[in-house]
Amino acid sequence: MPDSFSKKLESAFLTKGQLCVGIDPHDELLLDNGYEITPAGLLSFSFSMLDELIDSVSIVKPQVSFFERFGYTGFEVLEQVLRKATEMGFLVIADAKRGDIGSTMDAYAKAWLAKDAPFVCDALTVSPYLGVGALEPAIAVASERGKGIFVLGATSNPEGTRLQSSIAAGVSVARQIAEEISIYNTNSATSNGTFGHIGLVVGATVDLAKVGLHDINLGKQTLRIPILAPGFGHQGGLLSSAKTTFGSMSSDVIYTVSRSALRDGLAGLRTNIARDQAQLQQALGA
Repeated sequence: MPDSFSKKLESAFLTKGQLCVGIDPHDELLLDNGYEITPAGLLSFSFSMLDELIDSVSIVKPQVSFFERFGYTGFEVLEQVLRKATEMGFLVIADAKRGDIGSTMDAYAKAWLAKDAPFVCDALTVSPYLGVGALEPAIAVASERGKGIFVLGATSNPEGTRLQSSIAAGVSVARQIAEEISIYNTNSATSNGTFGHIGLVVGATVDLAKVGLHDINLGKQTLRIPILAPGFGHQGGLLSSAKTTFGSMSSDVIYTVSRSALRDGLAGLRTNIARDQAQLQQALGA
């Protein structure tokens, strides 16, 4: 049986660190780097990114929306990009934020996590705002297949703060999600690694105290909850503050950059990623 998500994540952290690069091919990036805003341009740009990143990072996060906007041809490109990234040895997190109930959630699980899933990835982002329990079809498939799920907890967009910091029964919404994730991980059939197969999305610019996550020492659980932290760079999160931001959880975090890594185009990607890696390692005390 292939390595579990936990084992792959541990290996990724050990080999090339905790930095992740988002593949977010929006129009401006395509044009600035000499690619047409077409499915063909999308494919060439994404493949070029993977080639530039292979020696620098172990984790990539394609943003599904930038492929989906092209319709079925965009999904064909996405299938190719996900497969190529997997074949190259990256740990691949598909940023799709899927979430629904019953048979619909089951269909999403089959599309992204099942053995014959057309979209090949190691982990998928999902939304819990129909209830964490509604994600059970995806949780079950991920557990069976040794895949990962990252559940939206406290996101970096300002519109999310009011909802995610809301208090019910003395606990914030974000904290309730984190606690439910911990229970699912404890009961998981694939608990053969350091991390649980269900992680939490926590934005780099989030005030952890405001959303009720400041005193949850997630790293002390039987299975550590992996944290996917987007928002570094362009959105204002600072890699130099990684340890300050996440404290005791900092060794469990996947630190994600995307647009800022391409501020000098594809030609400067390796240099910028090397700089980001050095900054992150220094911040984490490596």
